[in-house]
Amino acid sequence: MRILVTGATGYIGGRLAPRLVDAGHEVRILVRDPARVRDVPWAKRVEVVTGDLSDAATLPAAFEGIDVAYYLVHAMGAGGDFERTELTSARNVAAAAKAAGVKRIVYLGGLHPDVPLAQLSTHLRSRAEVGEILIASGVPTAALQAGTVIGSGSASFEMIRHLTEVLPYMPAPKWVRNFIQPIAVRDVLYYLVAAASLPAEVNRTFDIGGPDVLRYGQMMNGYALEAGLRQRPIASLPVLTPWLASQWVNLVTPIPRQLAVPIIASLQYDCVASEHDIAQYIPDPEGGLTGYRKAVRLALAKVRDGQVETSWQNAAIAGAPSNALPSDPDWSGHTVYTDVREQHSAASVDQLWAVVESIGGENGWYSFPLAWAVRGWLDKLVGGVGLRRGRRDARRLEPGDALDFWRVEDIDRGHFLRLRAEMKVPGRAWLEMTTEADPRGGSTYRQRAVFFPSGLGGRLYWYSILPFHGVIFSGMANQITQSAERPVR
Repeated sequence: MRILVTGATGYIGGRLAPRLVDAGHEVRILVRDPARVRDVPWAKRVEVVTGDLSDAATLPAAFEGIDVAYYLVHAMGAGGDFERTELTSARNVAAAAKAAGVKRIVYLGGLHPDVPLAQLSTHLRSRAEVGEILIASGVPTAALQAGTVIGSGSASFEMIRHLTEVLPYMPAPKWVRNFIQPIAVRDVLYYLVAAASLPAEVNRTFDIGGPDVLRYGQMMNGYALEAGLRQRPIASLPVLTPWLASQWVNLVTPIPRQLAVPIIASLQYDCVASEHDIAQYIPDPEGGLTGYRKAVRLALAKVRDGQVETSWQNAAIAGAPSNALPSDPDWSGHTVYTDVREQHSAASVDQLWAVVESIGGENGWYSFPLAWAVRGWLDKLVGGVGLRRGRRDARRLEPGDALDFWRVEDIDRGHFLRLRAEMKVPGRAWLEMTTEADPRGGSTYRQRAVFFPSGLGGRLYWYSILPFHGVIFSGMANQITQSAERPVR
């Protein structure tokens, strides 16, 4: 079959696309920025088309000749009125699929209680409304409503992981006693792949969840046992409103406020499957559905081995990379501040690049770690992403990857890396790192920090941190080149 995957740069879509190819399908992916998938391992096995679900004019070419379309886009982390954005996108997809003669739509939504939509959180309501629009499109639709997805790199797993690891005692909102039916990411992908072959008459929702129904507190302590930690005492505090709880989650986990708020609001309900009708069409995976603790164990192994296939970080915040940074610092008359460093290294270009590409995460930033840590905490306090997002892979970066409070905007592997700041700053900031061979032998490392200030506040911000640049940025250049010169053990 010819299959279109939307949301292929997201957590689920980035895993589904190569599995559909492996299943023998011809796969086309729709992305806003092809650079986001330029270096993913499966990029050459799929057809890439450019478009935006919120722009109906870009969709006819993407849907032409398609048998099955997967709707895996979620605007929750993009900020603003994401519900309106999602409903607009769903209507555009419904119309484009109908006009192109698509035979099936497969949509991944979320489990929610059987109550009037107006009573649901914005997040759960928008998920349900998107499903209703697609089911009413005239194209047979399978709307899979999944429980909390547990897998390496998933937002739910990372929230559970950090809450459990950071806090030895957990004062928690009353929703820790709500019941949830988590599902392993491998089982979600199993159902999604199989849904492409559902009979033509199937046009409905299906609840999908794992074999365990647990309280949220039980999920945190189940994680603790699998991670070799002591179980955490949990006190349910009714005074912690969803808004207050989301601020707390923002502070102690890598989940930023704009994502934490809708997630926490959705946890106010029991989210348990009300039926398992999917089994009438798709049998359970061989060996049965994956239990919660096994799903955690598998996720921890992936994290430990550096094999995190996709991550929420690379899909949930800020969308695709911004426009390319102008090479001319005086571009369009903007006030631009720069800090430029250059350092010779006796190491080869390959050795130097290996250090550059592995920067951040557990490896740190090669200078004044306390200053970086403080900047990360300050960013979290004002609602930013903070420094603890880490990185998806310990050695390799791809365009669009999250890297602590930066995002990879451009990479020319072996030569050039540009990071865009996602911390809260009064302006826009980038950090560029370049490596090249030195005719005299060894290599040259160049580093450029660029800041476009916004108003007077941006200018004052730059000058207030200027005294620290001599320590941080010069130390960074020195330590990176020295690290490259050390023999590999």
